[in-house]
Amino acid sequence: MKFIVTTQRGLENTVVNLLKEKYKKDFKFETSPDGFHGVVIIEGDEDIKEKLLEIPEVERVLKVDFEVEPKFESIVNMAEKIKDFIKEDESFAIETKKRGEHDFNSIDVNRVLGAKIKDLTNASVDLIYPDKVVYVEIFKNRAYICIEGRDEFKNRKYTKEKENARKLFKRVVIVQLPYLGEKKVCRKFGEAIGRAAQGFEVKELIIAPKEKVNAFELMEFIKGVQIGQKSRHEIQKRAYPFKVKEVPISVQDMYQVFREKKRKNRLIIVTDPKGEDINKIKDKLAKDMRGKREIVVFCGSREGIPRGILRLADYVIDLAPHMTFATEHAIPAALIALWSVYNEKRE
Repeated sequence: MKFIVTTQRGLENTVVNLLKEKYKKDFKFETSPDGFHGVVIIEGDEDIKEKLLEIPEVERVLKVDFEVEPKFESIVNMAEKIKDFIKEDESFAIETKKRGEHDFNSIDVNRVLGAKIKDLTNASVDLIYPDKVVYVEIFKNRAYICIEGRDEFKNRKYTKEKENARKLFKRVVIVQLPYLGEKKVCRKFGEAIGRAAQGFEVKELIIAPKEKVNAFELMEFIKGVQIGQKSRHEIQKRAYPFKVKEVPISVQDMYQVFREKKRKNRLIIVTDPKGEDINKIKDKLAKDMRGKREIVVFCGSREGIPRGILRLADYVIDLAPHMTFATEHAIPAALIALWSVYNEKRE
């Protein structure tokens, strides 16, 4: 019986040595097969999997159900055998990891093999929380197929029992006072803000100066925002099993933004150390967030938000009394705090 064991790069021999200490029987192993690090192929009986999972350096253990040639037709034709592992009332997903050069790609395998299995079983495809996962592990001269139950740890991010934070963040507009000064520093802070806004997938990011500013300093800040947004979006496209859009980014005078947003069914929140302790107003805040079409959050920079906007805002909240957040931490701190309040008080 073969197992594909994954670990962090460089820990392959550590896993083998720790397994020798725990597992008193002989077993065969191959570290970094075909030169691909982070993988150990182990042959042993069923009990060896339990011992492997006791080793913290081990990230995942897949029992090999089928071994085939690393050819496209050979792999997708295995649907005839895979179908016996998946029931009609179950959902499934295909995850292909291809190592080395072949005349096909992982997406082709996922698409064609998935279609064949669906036709043969009438089971549904669920890329977020499937009942069964078909892992196709391809190496230079061999391919393994492993059929496992739901990967509870991996898919815990997307369980149906959790309320989706996007329901809140897609209604949030961030109004960010730009960080100005030395050009290199402006770009650095811009990158952090661009990553944060894209990372939370907010409805919109508005860069809002409150007065006339140096055009070139502002330009560097905006360039940084773009760089940060693009880098985070590329990660999201690879990491998420669903499509993620780029957050719209605009520039507008802060006072004009306030006038436009101070309308019916909008909630204006300013984060500032002069505000109320968020814990003391969380009940009312949660209720208001749930009832509003749009939540507009003003974040300061080297300077705070102007006093007149603080006076007219619906809420001025202090996220951590007696502390002042750095500019690059303002968006994550505010949105995590708002989500905690929103989710805790949901009905």
